[in-house]
Amino acid sequence: MSDRYTATRTSLRTAGIMIVFTLAFTAMMSQTYRVTRPSIEASEQEQKMRLINDVLPPDSYDNALLEDFVAVGRTPELGLDRGGRIYRARRAGVPAALVFEAGAPDGYGGRIQLVVAVGADGRLGGVRVTAHKETPGLGDYIDPRKDRNKTQPWIGQFAGMSLADVAPAQWKVKRDGGVFAYRIGATISARAVTNATGRVLEYAAEHRDALFAASTGSAL
Repeated sequence: MSDRYTATRTSLRTAGIMIVFTLAFTAMMSQTYRVTRPSIEASEQEQKMRLINDVLPPDSYDNALLEDFVAVGRTPELGLDRGGRIYRARRAGVPAALVFEAGAPDGYGGRIQLVVAVGADGRLGGVRVTAHKETPGLGDYIDPRKDRNKTQPWIGQFAGMSLADVAPAQWKVKRDGGVFAYRIGATISARAVTNATGRVLEYAAEHRDALFAASTGSAL
């Protein structure tokens, strides 16, 4: 038996072992994913509900909020480049609030992702930052978890406000001629969130009826 034959046979055997190993590993990972996927999805749902409950009192609605939504595509008014969801809160079947996935594309560190609740009366339930890359210890006060002022976090000033209280042109920080506070040294972060919140309010006012009337899970 030649050395070439032996080498070829060894290579084929090694390749066969690697193929079997790869198939077995892939099957194992696939099974692991199927087993863990429900718990991962449940954890994501719980986290999303915690954020929503920060901006919308749980007793203000009685429907399955995460199952009652409208999907939107790219929507610059909401700062959404890739689309998102708008959840509909109802109580006894009556519209109670809209919860928007939104974004501010112009943060100091880039995009700031938000969740914004707007009541059926047009008033803000609240605003929360869900993801950002603002400077730690400086611009990250937009996230109440990072804000050093725990009694009156900066982002709390939006709760209860509406376009009836503050005209669209005034949804700016004071430095830009608006009415909202900001922290010196981190104007850009506050400006981005404030402007984005005002745009969400305008969108909600314009599309409220259509959003509540749309079929669950439908796309606008």
